[in-house]
Amino acid sequence: MLHRPGQRFLQAVLLCAAIFAFLGAGDETRFRDLGHRLMCVCSCNQILLECNHVGCNYSDRMRGELMTAIQHGDSDDLTLQAMVQNYGPTVIAAPTSTGFNRVAWIMPYVALVMGLTTMIVIVTVWRNRPPGPPPAGGPGGAPLGGGPPISGSELERFRQQARKDTEL
Repeated sequence: MLHRPGQRFLQAVLLCAAIFAFLGAGDETRFRDLGHRLMCVCSCNQILLECNHVGCNYSDRMRGELMTAIQHGDSDDLTLQAMVQNYGPTVIAAPTSTGFNRVAWIMPYVALVMGLTTMIVIVTVWRNRPPGPPPAGGPGGAPLGGGPPISGSELERFRQQARKDTEL
């Protein structure tokens, strides 16, 4: 198979163009990934790339710093560390999983397990308790639900009192 001299040159030019075209393709993905791992520090409490705070002085500057770090070829950890040094630890959207920050990841699960355990223990104790006498505690010490039924003149007196108390 014979190649013309211009065909090899054209193939080399196309290969170089493809390399340069796709060289920055990963940058946008990294920018989105890192931008969603950072918080805007303008007190809007939004992810950096989603900050829509009108007149935000920080989001454009932070996005520019992020893009510059990516274009310089800094690693993700180095980029995030630089943002923490510039803006403080609150710039990270999720706590890191190292050191004392592990507590922030573990405590919700610990609280859930403790709450479920407490609930199971309480329900088990309530279900297994022996039936006792009905609680006393009506007005005047009269038993509630367990005493003799009220009838006759006493019942009529309570009805008259209820009518009198509920008249407008």
